[in-house]
Amino acid sequence: MKGKSKIVGLLLLMLVLFLAACNGDSEPEVEGSEQGSGGEVKTGGTLEVAYPTQPQTLDPHGTTAEATRDAAKVIYEGLVTINENYEVIPQLADSFEVSDDNKKVTFKLREGVLFHNGEEMTSADVVASMQKWAKSKPELGEHEWVAADDYTVELNLSNPSSLIMHFLADVGNLAAIMPKEVAESADATGAKEYIGTGPFQFVEWKQDEVIQFKKFEDYVADEDATDGLGGKKEAFVDSINWRFVPDASTRVNGLMSGQYHFAHMLSYDSIPQVEGNPQVEVDVWPYGIEGLVFNKKEGLFTDVKARQAVNYALDMEVIMSSAFTGEDYYDLDPSLFLESQVDWYTDTGKENYNQKDVDKAKQLLEESGYNGEEIVILTSRDYEHHYNAAVATQQQLEEIGMNVKLDVYDWPTLLERRNDPSAYNIFYTGFSTTFTPHQFVFLDSATEWPGWTNNPDIDRLLDEINVAASQDEAKELYAQLQQLMWEDLPIINTGTNSRVSGYSKDLSGYTNLSGPNFWNVSINQ
Repeated sequence: MKGKSKIVGLLLLMLVLFLAACNGDSEPEVEGSEQGSGGEVKTGGTLEVAYPTQPQTLDPHGTTAEATRDAAKVIYEGLVTINENYEVIPQLADSFEVSDDNKKVTFKLREGVLFHNGEEMTSADVVASMQKWAKSKPELGEHEWVAADDYTVELNLSNPSSLIMHFLADVGNLAAIMPKEVAESADATGAKEYIGTGPFQFVEWKQDEVIQFKKFEDYVADEDATDGLGGKKEAFVDSINWRFVPDASTRVNGLMSGQYHFAHMLSYDSIPQVEGNPQVEVDVWPYGIEGLVFNKKEGLFTDVKARQAVNYALDMEVIMSSAFTGEDYYDLDPSLFLESQVDWYTDTGKENYNQKDVDKAKQLLEESGYNGEEIVILTSRDYEHHYNAAVATQQQLEEIGMNVKLDVYDWPTLLERRNDPSAYNIFYTGFSTTFTPHQFVFLDSATEWPGWTNNPDIDRLLDEINVAASQDEAKELYAQLQQLMWEDLPIINTGTNSRVSGYSKDLSGYTNLSGPNFWNVSINQ
């Protein structure tokens, strides 16, 4: 199949339907914003972004953290990405071709693409980058990246994968291309320099304050029309100040006063106030699931009966309404996928969802051998909905006799703490919707993602889904996996939710697709 054409098939039909149903995640029109005189885009100025939390890193290879994903998108690009219909399209690749047996992908690179250090991108950079990125991608299996010539790269798989292009286009764990020397000098914490090919380049990171980006003057744009996260990108503003503003009311007030052009993650109770401001637009988009993650490596929740006790104790309505305030922003649903994702959505396991059976919870807790030891839930006020969900969970678990403590940190510290299995028992986080089950990082034992799922049956089903002959077969296998998930409980999905941001009507060209995007954005003031 040729890369410049869209990948078709039943798998992608789901993605088209998903976008159609999820208007908030499409590219919104900015009401009241106009281009400069004569229809020309106004250029220049500094875009002020208020973001709730500071990322641990801007290297997207080793993390699925939303804070990294959103900021890294302005400086990095991958071989492929997604268009507005969630179909895989080339980005730094000029084209790609998948072999009939789904075991080889050949990429022809765009020539003349420059890194922010002025060097031209070649296959050597791509191979080094992809080898680094693939260390955290067990779904690829045994594989090899080969530089066939300066502008041709081959990916050879030991086992066929019908989902390979979706893994490579994963926005949540971007396969960013960086210079060979940067990729090869990276350590366990990531790259030491943030050098990509994107329309903006990294300037400075003032810890706990701001990351500064500036326009990359030598950016080589794709010649294709802008389409989703692909096609032509331009840096119309001179610079971006990506400010860390953990207090939700400060973000809202700054947006309302014009201090910020964009504010991410508005508090849900502030939405009526923001909607009443004629200079501000509210952006609501379907996000994914709210997840309670168990530490299954050490402590009480190595026992499935203890995990089941928690599940029986929880009233999901209370948790989700505490976290997301209004019914417009959440749904009680046992599926990892949105209902509009018809090729994957299933409600299997629903009999184990939202049980609210305190007596059963107490029975299971006793059978687990719980003896009053302290149960630690990690949480952060940087994401107020996670904090509120944790508070509601603490109250409900105390009702069944558990001794529960909340450990509250800023988000980067929480991300560090959750890597230590001796430091906690539970943490809350969100999982944005994905293309495939494999991209839910908590499922696959090989990822060793915090929480440390280790279920051979889940691993086997993931492998079988990857090589399924048809989407119908893949969906049937996934239904079995979701049933097993609700029995083994590596996490508890408390429900699906939407996220809310706000932006000034002085902005033209703002889009939200898998998070906010700031290329092709201009400031009209």
